[in-house]
Amino acid sequence: MSKLQSDTLREVISQVFNNAKEKKRNFTETVELQIGLKNYDPQKDKRFSGSVKLPHIPRPKMKVCMLGDAQHVEEAEKIGLEYMDVEGLKKLNKNKKLVKKLAKKYHAFLASESVIKQIPRLLGPGLNKAGKFPTLVTHQETLESKLNETKAMVKFQLKKVLCMGVAVGNCSMEEKQLFQNVQMSVNFLVSLLKKNWQNVSSLNVCIRDLSSHCSVVINFVHLVWLK
Repeated sequence: MSKLQSDTLREVISQVFNNAKEKKRNFTETVELQIGLKNYDPQKDKRFSGSVKLPHIPRPKMKVCMLGDAQHVEEAEKIGLEYMDVEGLKKLNKNKKLVKKLAKKYHAFLASESVIKQIPRLLGPGLNKAGKFPTLVTHQETLESKLNETKAMVKFQLKKVLCMGVAVGNCSMEEKQLFQNVQMSVNFLVSLLKKNWQNVSSLNVCIRDLSSHCSVVINFVHLVWLK
């Protein structure tokens, strides 16, 4: 059962949008959910990891690359999706610096079945280490639908610190859409925690400038829930 107060969440989201309108920028700001945890020991407790597909794509301009066979490369060209074929991957020659540069260039990767099997041999462990191992795309689904599904996914992963942030929306959304995304994100995260809401220390919704490599929190609003 969710302990998020719907009315409070709606007020917070309205405040976030009002703040964005007051300081109009020439780019669409990303809305981020920041979570603080408590009563967790990253050294001893099992580090959780989980992904959930949100109802609305939080970052439409998320950069995705297709590592494709001939058919998927053709599909990628048609929808304007950046891609690399096997020959292009071979040219990287498993060079760690080049693979690292590739991983930094994109937020996520998709791969054809015939290509994904060759990733370890062609690129080594670089994409996996960056947490960006490609998502499989079959020929039984459209590339565009898989791309939209990938853009709608958010991942929660406990690392060495008891805080995390995920993009849950943007300021071009309707308030109702952001409400649904935040609500689903919080409830999913809580389901991953060993003591559910008892492990939540703080929740903040903030506007983050992701227009450059150096992201900056523009403003944030504290989110209240029922104790």
